[in-house]
Amino acid sequence: MSGIRVASLSASHRSRVEEIVRATRVFSEDEVAVALEVFDAAIPAGMGHVRSPKSAVKPDYELLGAFEGDRLLGYACFGPTPSTDRTYDLYWIAVHPDAQRSGVGAALMTEAERQLEERRARLVIIETSSRDDYTPTRRFYEKRGYVEAARLRDFSAPGDDRLVLSKRFGSIDPNGNAAVSSHTA
Repeated sequence: MSGIRVASLSASHRSRVEEIVRATRVFSEDEVAVALEVFDAAIPAGMGHVRSPKSAVKPDYELLGAFEGDRLLGYACFGPTPSTDRTYDLYWIAVHPDAQRSGVGAALMTEAERQLEERRARLVIIETSSRDDYTPTRRFYEKRGYVEAARLRDFSAPGDDRLVLSKRFGSIDPNGNAAVSSHTA
């Protein structure tokens, strides 16, 4: 898919975000509700667009959308992890099934990581599921250098482990050695 543009989201994108999350068919009703709560927290009432990352008020959540023309194909949500030194969480990434395997997810990850590198992120954390229907999702993250850092067995339900994936950026590797590129596994 050519012509993918990544940009901030506005309140007007809420219904399309819901449509995308539901269309993936991997998220429960509770997870859909959480995705929308996070969306609403990222775009406070009365604001048309997500706060600028350069604003004085640091948002808990930031949203990016991947567009073809004006059509939102997927979105990502990330933010700083409270009480950490430059650790960030990637909370959500979802691409409409009609646009999967077309570079939309990669475009979102590339832009999110670019913004995190700009902020001198040290570590990015992603939590995902061990369920079979998440296999393509896990492969997507693995191709981008994310590795399993922890596994909480039966966390979400029996047989549904929470997987914590991580990727180190820029400053220091786990052994205290010199700079590590985010493009290195």
